[in-house]
Amino acid sequence: MGDNDQVAGGGPLIRLDEITKTFSLGQVNVRALNGVSLSVERGELVGVMGPSGSGKTTLLHVVGCLMQPTSGRYVLDGHAVDSLNQFALARVRNRHVGFVFQAFNLLPRFSALGNVELPLVYARVPARPRRERAVAALGLVGLADRMHHRPRQLSGGEQQRVAIARALVSDPAIILADEPTGNLDSASGAAIMNILVELNRSGKTVVVVTHEQMIAERTHRTVHLHDGRVVPDGADAARGPGSAS
Repeated sequence: MGDNDQVAGGGPLIRLDEITKTFSLGQVNVRALNGVSLSVERGELVGVMGPSGSGKTTLLHVVGCLMQPTSGRYVLDGHAVDSLNQFALARVRNRHVGFVFQAFNLLPRFSALGNVELPLVYARVPARPRRERAVAALGLVGLADRMHHRPRQLSGGEQQRVAIARALVSDPAIILADEPTGNLDSASGAAIMNILVELNRSGKTVVVVTHEQMIAERTHRTVHLHDGRVVPDGADAARGPGSAS
């Protein structure tokens, strides 16, 4: 993707063809992904489920350009990204993908506002528009009145909302969430899923890795992984549109 590319155009937004990913652990090679083929359309809300070690997080990292596949082809908005170098991957990642992690990954010495501003700092956005965009993102997740609090002053649900605001602040086309409700109680988890559903309704493509069936049931469809492969029945299992109920 060039400097002025935007994620737009025809065809699937995300297309993976026979993707493998192998890790070397000492003398042992472990294949985390074993020929995964998958397409995600623009505006979809997709769940990814599977047992521990099935390759869910590795798949999300490949889709989010955090790592390159060992083999196979990855096309993002019509552009092959599987063979890009680390610098080019970082550029695609920073411009087009927002990440939400189970552990929040907030910097404890910064306020909520400071954490949300960080992606824009790295993107060299000037101070004033950076601050305005971060304030707006926190407003979208209902934390306008908590923006000057540090993470330790926030509940788990509030910290995850800060993480979502941080993912949103660069206006990515894709939101990737890895077990976003895993560290939360059921009420806080439902609130986080409500936010993800609303983001999807606003036009974001959202992919959620989860082990919770009640979360997966709010996606448009669920992809099931087992031993690094897509389980065919799960791959085609259609879900009803996510709801905020």
